[in-house]
Amino acid sequence: MVTTTIDVQPDELAAALRKAGLSEIETGTRRRAEYTSDASNYRVAPLVVAFPRTTDDLIAALGVCGELGVPLVGRGAGTSIAGNALSAGLVLDTSRHLNRVLSVDPERRTAVVEPGAVLDSVTSAAAPFGLRFGPDPSTHSRATIGGAIGNNACGSRALRYGRSADNVVALDVLAGTGVRFTAARYGKDGQAPSAASEAGLLADLRALAGGNLATIRTEFGRFTRQVSGYSMEHLLPENDFDVAKFLSGTEGSLALTLGATVRLVDAPRATALAVLGYPDMPAAAEAVPGLLPHLPVALEGLDSRLVDVVRVRRRPAAVPDLPRGGGWLFAETSGDTVEEAVDAARKLAASLTSTKESRARTATAVSTMPISDIEAPTTRLSPARSAMIFAVRMTMSAAVPLRNFSAMAPTAPNSPAISRPVSALKSGARLATRPWAAPPLKMFKVVMRSIPSP
Repeated sequence: MVTTTIDVQPDELAAALRKAGLSEIETGTRRRAEYTSDASNYRVAPLVVAFPRTTDDLIAALGVCGELGVPLVGRGAGTSIAGNALSAGLVLDTSRHLNRVLSVDPERRTAVVEPGAVLDSVTSAAAPFGLRFGPDPSTHSRATIGGAIGNNACGSRALRYGRSADNVVALDVLAGTGVRFTAARYGKDGQAPSAASEAGLLADLRALAGGNLATIRTEFGRFTRQVSGYSMEHLLPENDFDVAKFLSGTEGSLALTLGATVRLVDAPRATALAVLGYPDMPAAAEAVPGLLPHLPVALEGLDSRLVDVVRVRRRPAAVPDLPRGGGWLFAETSGDTVEEAVDAARKLAASLTSTKESRARTATAVSTMPISDIEAPTTRLSPARSAMIFAVRMTMSAAVPLRNFSAMAPTAPNSPAISRPVSALKSGARLATRPWAAPPLKMFKVVMRSIPSP
């Protein structure tokens, strides 16, 4: 979000852009009002909204804004929730024209795309080859590649496919200084580009990283979903000085994306969904380390209070049958067949009481019923996840009352590092710790349903 005070009037900026070759430029009140907001609570009115048709339009727009001292922001679907797509100057909407998937290379598993290409369009283009674009934020049906790279989008399947930065091979970018270059992985001692301007820019980046090695190695890239700010860890020698990954998540503050080469991943042939109920969300969080060894494609949590809102506003029938609990984990597994996917979900669910520690903790409290197949429900969770084929329920009883814990995120012994609030780090505060094995509910159910791949 850019709110710099500007001395340029909308008509003046529009005239300069037209002179530079841009044709679709709008300064009307209605159009500017439409681009005053994104998915955040912020409101910033732009001077001008432009719809670039070519890469040359993007380059020309940056030149005009540099001359007039006007900030600009590239925008895709406007799905940012922190005001990322707002600007008091020029908004460049690439989703109208620069939205093509230029090529798909199934051998190299890459796709070359324009910044306004929608994520689902990339996946659709790769689908005939059994491939897909990995990151899939909840807005994947309209979010664009440029925006996903800008905020380093992850999505529910980040466990399997990683962040956008992990799926970027190379970026065709234009730096704020007007230098156009291809950002890629240059290697520890990679050959310098022939262009002096590009070579100088990369040399400055190497010097910046080289002069702050200790700080970058200890403070950056400490957990897999660290996407806020500049990901300086990608500039480290041991990470091959990957400028493309470094630029992912910089929100266009360092460069404007003109195009991208992205990595494609195997699309699962079949998936299954396991829904695990817990007393509350802290208990669900504590159980996560025990589930990760089963390599779920996705693992997401949902608080019962959110479900209660849906039940109240849309009546109970709007909510499918869920295990009893104050919070749930939704674990997606995959396989080459439905049977393999369901078997993976069963093993994941069975792991909750299969470890020696779990058996010792719950042997006197839990009575486990055999897993049995039951008729698949006919109610659809959603049109996209229709045709549910399979359902399994496992019920365990235990005399353990529901409990409420502090909202502060717990840590787990021998678990991957988790993020801590910056304020806590500065003050030296420590997060509370508790044994991670979650106690069972009085009525604890695991529901698994196989679903078609998206």
